[in-house]
Amino acid sequence: MRIGVLTGGGDCPGLNAVIRAVVRKGVGVYGHEFVGFRDGWRGPLYGDTMPLTVAAVRGILPRGGTILGSSRTNPFKEPDGVQRVRGSLAENGVDALIAIGGEDTLGVAKRLYDEQVPVVGVPKTIDNDLGATDYTFGFDTAVGIAMEAIDRLHTTAESHHRALVVEVMGRHAGWIALHAGLAGGANVILVPERPFRIDEVAAYVERRFETKYACIVVVAEGATPAEGDMGLQTGELDAFGHVRLGGVGQRLAEEIEARTGKEARVVVLGHIQRGGTPTAFDRVLATRFGLHAIDAVHERDWGVMVALRGTDIVRVPLAEATRELKTVPDHRLAEAEVFFG
Repeated sequence: MRIGVLTGGGDCPGLNAVIRAVVRKGVGVYGHEFVGFRDGWRGPLYGDTMPLTVAAVRGILPRGGTILGSSRTNPFKEPDGVQRVRGSLAENGVDALIAIGGEDTLGVAKRLYDEQVPVVGVPKTIDNDLGATDYTFGFDTAVGIAMEAIDRLHTTAESHHRALVVEVMGRHAGWIALHAGLAGGANVILVPERPFRIDEVAAYVERRFETKYACIVVVAEGATPAEGDMGLQTGELDAFGHVRLGGVGQRLAEEIEARTGKEARVVVLGHIQRGGTPTAFDRVLATRFGLHAIDAVHERDWGVMVALRGTDIVRVPLAEATRELKTVPDHRLAEAEVFFG
């Protein structure tokens, strides 16, 4: 069998570990051949490929990013997109496809499966917001990077008697903010799941300064105030219809300074969270996902995604994987609120 592999959406640590595991087991155990499609769904749309051999995946386990490249291309937004993907697969002799990505990439995979394209999915997102799996690789690395930044910012905040606002990724789900904030000892954590009141945030900041300590506020990029949106969207849309976010950290710092009289600064971690070498947890999880994904392909179990349930890797329908996002529940926020102020 000749199998295509692609990585779509935002890059994250662990993607190369999946590719390596798929190829190593696929070639060494099953005798399959592989072709890599470059830059997500753009690859099969335009027939842009690269060789994917055992030699090609040597040494990539600790590397961040993806050797295949990525993009947010949506074939269903392109003229004759499905037909072009089919044609590209046929032209390259591809019998099946492994799509590694988040809700958008796997949403395309599900729709292509509905069009009778043989496809298996692997979940990837640093946001950890795919509901069908307990964890996604990349999340642990992103949390660790954000936590280290918060650790370093504590000393600067104390030295200059400032409030520091740390903006982390998280469009619809605040898992990175929650975990990094808890691990880093943040004094306020703001997530998309619960609109925040600026006056309450200012009160937490003032209470913190009353103890002679400076304040660290961690905010997810998708968090919004109950009073309104504070102009946090640019209006630009990507190929999947997502509004480009940005600015919540800066606006929040401005409001804190205006309401408390304390100097406030913002640190936007942005793509730093996506880059660099994956943690041991993410390397192992990504490797296990790759091993089980190629098993599913070999067994011709199409239309499924591999997922982590407890400590086991299972298969779930792509429809279930993309049905709803996994958001932070109220009881997890209540745990964090014990440490606010």
